[in-house]
Amino acid sequence: MIKEQQYTKPIISSFGTSPVRLRVLSLAPSGLRASSPLWHTSKLTLSSAPATQRIFQIGGKGVVLGVCQQELRLAVIDYWFMVLRNNLLMQVVALPLPYRPLFPGFYMPIYYPLNLAKLGVTALPHSKLDALASMYRLCRFSLPPPPLLHGLFMCCHFVSGPDFQSQVSFLISNHKWSQLKSLTESSNPTDILHQLFLFKNFNSDLILSYFKWSQHAFQVTHSIENYVKLFILLANVRKYPKIRSLLDIFVKQGEPISVSMFCHTLLTLSDNSCACNVVFDMLILVCVNNGKLELALECFRRAGDYGFKLSVVSCNSLLSALVREGRIGNVEFVYKEMIRRRVEFNLITFNTVINGLCKAGRLNKAGDIVEDMKGYGIVPSVVTYNALIDGYCKRGGPGRMYKADALLKEMVESGVFPNVITYNVLIDGFCKDVNVAASIRLFNEMKEQGLRAGVITYNSLINGLCSDGKVDEALGLRDEMLEIGLEPNIVTYNAFINGFSKKKRLKEARELFDDIVDKGVAVNVVTFNTLINAYCKTGQLEEALVLRNLMLEKMVSPNVSTYNCLIGGYYHVGEIEAANKILDELEEKGLKADVVTYNIRINAMCGRGETRKAVRYLDEMCRKGLSPSHITYNALVDGYCQQGNPSAALTVKKRMEKEGKRPNVVTYNILIKGFCRSGKLEEANNF
Repeated sequence: MIKEQQYTKPIISSFGTSPVRLRVLSLAPSGLRASSPLWHTSKLTLSSAPATQRIFQIGGKGVVLGVCQQELRLAVIDYWFMVLRNNLLMQVVALPLPYRPLFPGFYMPIYYPLNLAKLGVTALPHSKLDALASMYRLCRFSLPPPPLLHGLFMCCHFVSGPDFQSQVSFLISNHKWSQLKSLTESSNPTDILHQLFLFKNFNSDLILSYFKWSQHAFQVTHSIENYVKLFILLANVRKYPKIRSLLDIFVKQGEPISVSMFCHTLLTLSDNSCACNVVFDMLILVCVNNGKLELALECFRRAGDYGFKLSVVSCNSLLSALVREGRIGNVEFVYKEMIRRRVEFNLITFNTVINGLCKAGRLNKAGDIVEDMKGYGIVPSVVTYNALIDGYCKRGGPGRMYKADALLKEMVESGVFPNVITYNVLIDGFCKDVNVAASIRLFNEMKEQGLRAGVITYNSLINGLCSDGKVDEALGLRDEMLEIGLEPNIVTYNAFINGFSKKKRLKEARELFDDIVDKGVAVNVVTFNTLINAYCKTGQLEEALVLRNLMLEKMVSPNVSTYNCLIGGYYHVGEIEAANKILDELEEKGLKADVVTYNIRINAMCGRGETRKAVRYLDEMCRKGLSPSHITYNALVDGYCQQGNPSAALTVKKRMEKEGKRPNVVTYNILIKGFCRSGKLEEANNF
């Protein structure tokens, strides 16, 4: 029979007065009798023993208690003993144990200390033997039982402290999981884990193995507390790769992670600030590596709140991920917080931030970071200058190439030598700025510096020359590529096909196309679109359709640009119905018309004198969230002017300005011609 009663009693000790709910048990199997039920005792006092050893007086019976390394050690003076947890009396249990006959021939001496890390009695078997053995098992004795009791505990599969420790260690080390499972089935696997944490100097690798195995074998989701305990244990012995591996499991588990709870638990369970910093630092790294950027950002914020010191490695990893995602606002926040928290910066930190700002077009701000960099005593590297030059080449606005070229001179004067990437960026920038001469100058300078141009370098130059109509010069570069052992790729061939098409050398473009197809070069949608566009502009729509069908055979999916070429071609020859069929096909394929599609339609309708209807397409564009371009408005302005309605053209100009598009030179030229044609010279002069 088990009697149970709960009541609240204040405990007065050197730790203060705290009301505690006591769970009182009295075990009295049939044939045994526990005298003096505990709940009849009203007096509970604490002796004046040393802090590490307290004697509780319960109705005249004494219990000597000592706390050592967070383990509870009890020596039973009489048959009452209790559990002290967090300096509070949590449970008092009465068992007929010391110096009293349990069964004939069995006695329990008083000198065995007990480890009562966790005690819970749920349902005891009715059998006398099983009841007693279950109670012993639940109590988790830290020392082996006396010899007289050995047979009793063996038949009940009971493993005592050191035996339990050595047996579990043996089973885990030798991967005898089935035996370990049978050993732990009688108890909660989490209890076993808790016991392993309390064992002094127990191998952390074995605890980690049991942790992972129990999670899989029993389908247990371990608590944050148990995860943190293991993180701290591994950090204390500097097993950092295993911490990262376990953190990876922790982050990937389905349960949402409370960063605040993790921080609080980490600080509560460990007073080793170095270990806490390492664990939290690695948590950010693992979050970034698993693509959990929001969680990584939350961890970074909480690190500041809870006083964790982060390394430059984790901060750099977070910054790189934010730059890749284009989250420049967050990049600036992390950078400023790193300064505030006095995180030690390195060259990678500055280069990452500068690269992100340049990609976002924040070139002035990137320049400020360069000054910060110099203030920290860090010299800009070739990577720093490459990021700045690339930013100016791609997003620098008017005069961008002048600024990019000035940066090249600055880096040389600073003793930083340009590399292949530096020259590739500049050559491509000048080619796109229609300054092929400057690109050739840099190309020759590059070779003088002993740098070997690659396929990317040649492709930029060939594309620039072909776009400028200098296809024969580009062919010379192609031959030079082959001489130095560089093989042209599809980008090279696309540039040549585009160059031949612009020069109306369609026969050569088609021959080149057929040649690369025969060679097995994987042609792409750009290759097809370039040729289709050339055929459509020359009215060879049948050839264009043949190519479109070949695309499908080659498993190359047509895109919006493909359909735009065909639509423009049919409008150009006046086949409106055929153009509308292509439009329908575009929508059937799940593609959406873009600004170019609408520009083609608006331009075609204005050319037919249906400018008023064309304005409806402008309204439709806006409803669909598309932003009309200068080409869109200029087509409408020109349409009204061609119809002798300059006032309506002026209305379109005002709408253009209202929607944030400033009229350009083309707009004003159209208006001036339109007003002059209508005889309104005075109004034309006002433009």
